[in-house]
Formats: sequence, C-alpha cells, structure tokens
Amino acid sequence: MNISRRPVRPDDQEFQFKLYATTRQAEIAGFGWNSAQQEAFLRTQFAAQQNWYRTAYPQAVWEIIELDQTPVGRMIVHRTKDFITLVDIALLSEHRSGGIGGGLVRELVEQGRKAMIPVRLQVLKSNPAARLYERLGFAKTGEDQMYLQMEKTPG
Repeated sequence: MNISRRPVRPDDQEFQFKLYATTRQAEIAGFGWNSAQQEAFLRTQFAAQQNWYRTAYPQAVWEIIELDQTPVGRMIVHRTKDFITLVDIALLSEHRSGGIGGGLVRELVEQGRKAMIPVRLQVLKSNPAARLYERLGFAKTGEDQMYLQMEKTPG
C-alpha cells in the first residue's frame, strides 16, 4: 500500500466533487430528492465549501491523497509559525477506517511536535473521525452546535 500526496491540479475538480458528495450522501439521502436535485444541491454546497476554504485559508496547501497513484482523498493544511491547521481531510468511503487518514494526521502531529507548535482542527460532532482525533491525543478546545474544535499540543 503506497500512500502519497500531490498538489491539487485543475483536472482534479470532478474527483474532489465526487469525494465531497460521498461525505454528504447519508445526510441528504432522507430528503426525498431525486438524483438531479441531490447533485444540484451537492454542487452548490461543494462550491461554497471550496470558496470558504480559499477565503479563510488563502495560504493553505491543497493535496490529493493517492493510493498506488490512484486518487482516494484530499487534504488541506494551513501552516503558520504558531500552529498547523488541518482544514480538511476526506477519503472516499471505501478507503475510510483503513489507517490512511490516521497516518496522515499522525504525520501532521509529528510536524507540530518537531516545530513545537500545536495542530488544530474542527470536526463535525457526528463525524466518526472525532474518536480518531481523541485517540491521537487531540483535546477539545471549543464547540458550537455542529462542530468540535480540537488541538494537539506538542510534547
């Protein structure tokens, strides 16, 4: 299993949409919409997410996660001298819970440890990844109705 990352390219847009759609499928399944309505909604939401990330984190690094040179996910990381923010990490459903995401987050934690800066993230309360982050030593630093804010301090 060869996991690698490469910069996002313009021709990755449709893959990124497909990836986004897999993360929202369960949520919208109960809406009673036909497939065209679902796709229109998801494309609108995807565009809004992309725009928000680019506005809020203009210096972030966008990467495609590959397994044996095949795209399986995306990772967006924003680094400053004071902290590392995991803006987003997502894997296609068939590649979740297999250690790929955990390994990549561990790499970020190690980078933070070496630089002596915290790693921060935000995760939906309902996202199973929240348990992974807790196991990796992230502590809750805040929350709102939908999200937990978490941080892993160096050391």
